[in-house]
Amino acid sequence: MPKVTLYTQDGTASGDVELNEEVFGIEPNEHVLHEAVLMQRASKRQGTHAVKGRGQVRGGGKKPWRQKGTGRARHGSIRSPIWVGGGVTFGPTPRSYKYQLPKKVRRLALKSALSAKVKEENTIVLENIQLDEPKTKEVVNLLNALNVDKKALLVVAENNENLTRSANNLQHVKVITVDQLNVLDLLSHDKLILTKDAADKAGEVLS
Repeated sequence: MPKVTLYTQDGTASGDVELNEEVFGIEPNEHVLHEAVLMQRASKRQGTHAVKGRGQVRGGGKKPWRQKGTGRARHGSIRSPIWVGGGVTFGPTPRSYKYQLPKKVRRLALKSALSAKVKEENTIVLENIQLDEPKTKEVVNLLNALNVDKKALLVVAENNENLTRSANNLQHVKVITVDQLNVLDLLSHDKLILTKDAADKAGEVLS
């Protein structure tokens, strides 16, 4: 069963905490992680790209010249795709890029990402995060106390309004709840900081 050091909010080590082995101690599956990232990034695409086909381009209602006798090629519209200013053949149209991986695959990817963070020793567990008021300086002090100077993902068990608002001005810090855990956030942040309640809840829900 994987063990990590338990810290207080001021950065003092207060012992060790055991994490759920089924969630934080498996061998990361790189292929599944890759598939999960592709799915999430595809789902973020707006898909609003669009071009006009020959039936949507303005003009071209009249045949440019008669069919025979002019010596020129036959044409029925000046908005044909082979004309300058004409429609586009097989161009992009608005669409959704979203798709879903099977539930078991998504769950395995999440457990692989969490286990990878523990394996790389990039996981920090806190007893609790308590802020009396929204204050960015408090989050900065917390990160400094934990010697975190890279991108950090803070995971709490339940929504903490003061913490979320305090971290809003820090570009390298993101606060989410256990319910919002996702592979893309875990892999795009260098450090994973969990409260003990969040770690217990993640181990219970995902195991």
